[in-house]
Amino acid sequence: MAKNKTTQTGESIIDFISKAADTDQKRKDSFELLELMESVSGFKPKMWGPSIVGFGSYHYKYDSGHEGDAPLIGFSPRKAAISLYVFTGAKEHAHLLEGLGKFKMGKACIYIKKLPDIDTKALTALMKQHIAFLQSKYGKK
Repeated sequence: MAKNKTTQTGESIIDFISKAADTDQKRKDSFELLELMESVSGFKPKMWGPSIVGFGSYHYKYDSGHEGDAPLIGFSPRKAAISLYVFTGAKEHAHLLEGLGKFKMGKACIYIKKLPDIDTKALTALMKQHIAFLQSKYGKK
């Protein structure tokens, strides 16, 4: 079984953001996301792998037998956009994306150019639902 690349590390979040966020806007947005996600989740931020800032964690196990730990919510200031890991990808949660603002969608990842493009109340509701969904499915840690 392959080893998970995205595991919790002890790396500095401040150092990571300072290096990874390639514009002043992205740095500002990343520090605002730190505060918002900590407030919503109730968890301190931790680095997950080399490039994800995560909050809280859950343990998953797929039918295939693959299992591991992942952050409940998180983000990464990548070159093209800020990746937000706050959406289950489930069709029954798609309504939570309404009113979110300007974003692009991956499989279960939301990409934003800048935080002011997003309605923070809608983002907060999305994060709360995402956390509740994961904790109900996988249990609280």
